[in-house]
Amino acid sequence: MINTSDQYDSILEKCRDIFVKKMKDYGTSWRILRLGSITDQVFIKGNRVRTLQEKGISKVGEGIRPEFMAIVNYSIMAQIQMEIGTVSVENAEMETDKVEILFDKYANKAKDLMEAKNHDYGEAWRDMRISSLTDLILVKLLRIKQIEDNDGQTLISEGISSNYYDILNYSVFALIKLEEGES
Repeated sequence: MINTSDQYDSILEKCRDIFVKKMKDYGTSWRILRLGSITDQVFIKGNRVRTLQEKGISKVGEGIRPEFMAIVNYSIMAQIQMEIGTVSVENAEMETDKVEILFDKYANKAKDLMEAKNHDYGEAWRDMRISSLTDLILVKLLRIKQIEDNDGQTLISEGISSNYYDILNYSVFALIKLEEGES
C-alpha cells in the first residue's frame, strides 16, 4: 500500500540534503534576498518546468526533477525570510545549525498541512497530471507577486505564506509522481 507520509519524508530528505550541501558550498548568501527576489526565482524555476514539459527537451541538460526540488527549497527559504527577515550583505552568514532547525520547522509545517488537506481532499493530487501541478504552482506564484505588489495585504484571500506552503506541497507531489514513473 502506498504511504504518502513516507514518500513525502523521502522527498523532503533529498531536498534537505541538497539544501545543506549548497549551504556548505555557498554559505547563507541567500539571506540577503528580499521576498520578491525569492518569488521571482521560484517563478523562473516553475516557468522552466512548464517550458520543459511543453518542449520535451532540455538544452541545458538539467531536467524537471532538480527544478521541483529547488522550488521546495526556495519555498522554505521564503518562509525563513518571512520569519526572521532579510539581512544586509555584511550580515548574510547564519549558523548552519540554526538554518537546519528552521528548515525542519517549515518542512514539518508543510507536511502537517499536506496531511490535513489529504484527509479532506482524499489525495486527489494522485489523479492529477504533473503538468497541472506545474500550472497550479505558477498560479500561486502570480498570486504571491500580486500580494507582494499590494504590500502583503489581502482583502479575503490567503496570504503569501499559505501560498508558499501550497507551492512546496505541489512540488513534493510532482516529485512523488516522477519517482513513481509518471511523466
